[in-house]
Amino acid sequence: MDSKAEERFLIDVARLDEGGEYLEGEVDIVDLDEEFVKSFAPMRYRVFAQLFGTELLLKGRLEQDFDLVCSRCGKDFDTTIKVEDFIVSVEVSAKDQFADLTDEARECIILALPTFPLCDETCPGIVQNASNVADDRWSALDGLKVE
Repeated sequence: MDSKAEERFLIDVARLDEGGEYLEGEVDIVDLDEEFVKSFAPMRYRVFAQLFGTELLLKGRLEQDFDLVCSRCGKDFDTTIKVEDFIVSVEVSAKDQFADLTDEARECIILALPTFPLCDETCPGIVQNASNVADDRWSALDGLKVE
C-alpha cells in the first residue's frame, strides 16, 4: 500500500500542555485523484491545540500547494490554498492518546479550492484565430427561403 494513503493528521492529546500549545508541521493528507487538481506538496499547518476536559479544540492555519487547470484558458498553474480560520472541536476520551483530524483538515482544504480556478484574474481565455471564427460552409443556407 502507498505510504501517502497511510499518513494521518494526528494530535498527541496525552502530551499536550495543560494550557494548550502551538503545533506546526507538514502532513501529506490531501491527495486527490483528479485530472485537473493535483497536490504536489504536503499540507502545512500551524494550530493552537487545547484540551478542555474531553474536548480537543484546534484553531489555526492550513496551507496546501496545488497544480490546477485554468477554467478560462486551460493552462496549468500552481497556487497555494490557504485556510486562515481552521477551527475544529473533537471529543476525546481519557483512554485516547491521539486525536485523528485528517478528515476535518482534508475537507477544509478541499472546500477552499476554487470552483472555477483562474491562472490570473485578467485571463482572457482561449484566444481564437481569425481564420477559425467564420465557417463558410453555412453561408449557402443564408439565401434559403422556407414556406
